[in-house]
Amino acid sequence: MSSEVLFTGLVLLVGLERVAELVVSKRNAAWSLERGGVESGRRHYAVMVVLHTALLVGALVEVWVLRPDVVPALAVVMLLAVGAAQALRWWCITTLGRQWNTRVIVVPGLPLVSRGPYRWFSHPNYVAVVVEGLALPLVHSAWVTALVFTLANAALLTVRIRVEDAALRSVAGSSPAGVAS
Repeated sequence: MSSEVLFTGLVLLVGLERVAELVVSKRNAAWSLERGGVESGRRHYAVMVVLHTALLVGALVEVWVLRPDVVPALAVVMLLAVGAAQALRWWCITTLGRQWNTRVIVVPGLPLVSRGPYRWFSHPNYVAVVVEGLALPLVHSAWVTALVFTLANAALLTVRIRVEDAALRSVAGSSPAGVAS
């Protein structure tokens, strides 16, 4: 089996993980909105969806069209990083529980979450996104996709974190209800 086929399998697995996230997110967003949650940042959400889809598609296109050589040591380290990013992401999801979703929704009156990875930093899910966005393409030496996604994601996260922090400040004492931070 070729490295391109194996890489395609990996990207498809990550894509399936994204579908699972969206199922959880939709259910949890409804829960938050039913409890008076206020959504912020709708304008950048579509950009985020396109960018994350472009990561998966771009990595596959680069690997199948440009056929970069796999660097075995890099591939192993990056595969471990992808696994660590997935573990961190699901730790964030389970820590926030019903309050987690992919949108910025704050439920007034809920306390800020300060356990799990939130004990150490404010936006651990974004750490997972950054690591995955760099590491996934580099499993198969797709440098262009890794670089383009990383730069575009840095711009998006600048907006996203500002929106999220402002939403949290506007409802003092609230939890990031589903904020994918």
